[in-house]
Amino acid sequence: MKNEIAIHNSEWIKDKIYTIRGEQVMLDFELAEIYGYETKRFNEQVKNNIERFDEDFRFQLTDDEFNAILRSKKSTSSWGGTRYKPYAFTEQGIYMLMTVLKGELAVAQSKMLIRMFKEMKRFLQNNANIFAEINTIKQNLLDTNIHQKEADKRIDELFTLMDKYNVEEKQGIFFQGQIFDAYAKFESFIAQAKKEIILIDGYVDLSILERLAKKKKGVLATIYTDPKTSLTAQDIQKFNAQYPTLTLKHTTKMHDRFLIVDGKILYHIGASLKDLGKKCFAFEVFDSAFIADILAKV
Repeated sequence: MKNEIAIHNSEWIKDKIYTIRGEQVMLDFELAEIYGYETKRFNEQVKNNIERFDEDFRFQLTDDEFNAILRSKKSTSSWGGTRYKPYAFTEQGIYMLMTVLKGELAVAQSKMLIRMFKEMKRFLQNNANIFAEINTIKQNLLDTNIHQKEADKRIDELFTLMDKYNVEEKQGIFFQGQIFDAYAKFESFIAQAKKEIILIDGYVDLSILERLAKKKKGVLATIYTDPKTSLTAQDIQKFNAQYPTLTLKHTTKMHDRFLIVDGKILYHIGASLKDLGKKCFAFEVFDSAFIADILAKV
């Protein structure tokens, strides 16, 4: 039976993400709290679908691993009643929870957790050089016995510069297996649209309509695709009954995939959107001056 859901802010949740065996993970009893389950019931749901949770999705902590985390959290009273060795869920394991724990709440909580993992991972990747500089600063300060407050001040200055010079992503690469990340990125493109979305993709299916369903209310959508597409008039009719308005048009002139947002932003996407993350592909933002030429050719 589910408990009452506790509402936590992002900082509370980030504090529950640990690095174990080189992976960012969350523990079963804290995930159970986020999803509103008793820990025993939460793990029963997982065990009933254990074939979905391979060792790289979920693993049990050793005594040493658990004791190390307990020492780091010794001031947190909620750990006092934990006597068993908990299970750790990797990012992929948390994504798999979305297929096991049914309902809108479970989907919403899973998406929130995955996006938080992604945000932390991107932050570490994009700022590796700054973290290296931070480590250098710390080492120099230790060597010269400078007070810790001075170290904190200099580190804060570095993070201030990071925020000041943060720029929007204009291109990126997704590697084989990054299916959720790729779809989340595509949905972020969709979410930007205020008036219109135009998708040019020779191979579309119902999964693309699932992504387009995330568009803002009132945003018009047009798909240009091959006449042999698996989408039917009935599919479009059902979509428009809930998320108007989508128009399906056919073309055989385009090879590459393009996404045009509000007639201002032009994305070139290196893979058919129904296959995002299945193989390595890249995306980039093209000059909006090309939009008129592309629409004239399609």
